[in-house]
Amino acid sequence: MISSKKVICIIPARLRSSRFPEKMLSYLQGKPLLQWVWEQAQSVRAFDQLAFAVDDARIATLVSSFGAPYYMTSLECSSGTERLAEVLRTQQLDADIWVNWQGDEPFITEGMIDTLLSTCDEEGDIWTLKKKITHPEEITSPQVAKIVCDAKGFALYFSRSTIPYYRDATCAQERVYYKHVGLYAFTRRALEQIGSLQPCAIECAEQLEQLRFLYHHLHIKVHETDQDVFGIDLPEHLARAEAVLAKRNKTLI
Repeated sequence: MISSKKVICIIPARLRSSRFPEKMLSYLQGKPLLQWVWEQAQSVRAFDQLAFAVDDARIATLVSSFGAPYYMTSLECSSGTERLAEVLRTQQLDADIWVNWQGDEPFITEGMIDTLLSTCDEEGDIWTLKKKITHPEEITSPQVAKIVCDAKGFALYFSRSTIPYYRDATCAQERVYYKHVGLYAFTRRALEQIGSLQPCAIECAEQLEQLRFLYHHLHIKVHETDQDVFGIDLPEHLARAEAVLAKRNKTLI
C-alpha cells in the first residue's frame, strides 16, 4: 500500500481494436502480448491487486492460460477507463487508487509507476505522465497525443495536433513539446464520476478520452518521466517490439 491507500491495477483488453483488430491475441517472441504486460505489472511492488478487464471469451481463455484473473466487461465500453469504471460499479473489486495499464503497453516500468503514484496522497483526481519529445516526427504525428500543463503541473489540454503553437518564436528559442504517456491512476471518487459522464464534443473531435475528464472539471496531475515507451497500436509495431526485446535479451547475455 501507499500510506493507507489500497492500489489496484486493472489491465483493460479489448478484442476489436479499430487500427489493429484482435491485437490482444498477438504474440511476441512466442509469448502472448498480454502475458508480457501481466508479468511486467506483477513486478510492481506498489500494486496490492492486479487483474484484467476483458470483453471476449477468447481473451479470457488466453489470460487464464497464464494464471491471470479477469473480469468480463461490456462490449459497449468505448475505452479502457470505462472498463475500470464498470468493474468498480459492479462491485467486483474495490480500492482507493485505480491504475489503468493498457493491455498493449508491455514496456511500462516500475519506475514509471512510482512516478505516476508519487503524489497520490496529495492533490489531484487523476494522475498521468508526460515525456519531452525528442523525435521531431512525433511533434506533428496525429498518432502521438501532445499535452500542455499549468504552472502547478495540471493538464490544460491534450491534442493530436501540435501544441503549443509557436506563433512568433525565433530560431534561437527552444521549442519544447511533451507527449502524453497513456498511463493513468484514478481516485475511487473520480472513477465513479467518470462512469456516469457522457462523451463531449472535444473528446469526439480529438478521439482522446482524457478530454472528457478535463471537460467535466476533473483535475489531472501530470508527472514527467524520462523513460520512453511505445504501445502496440499497429501491426508493424509488433516488429519494433520484437527488436526491442531482442536487443534487451542480447544485453543480458
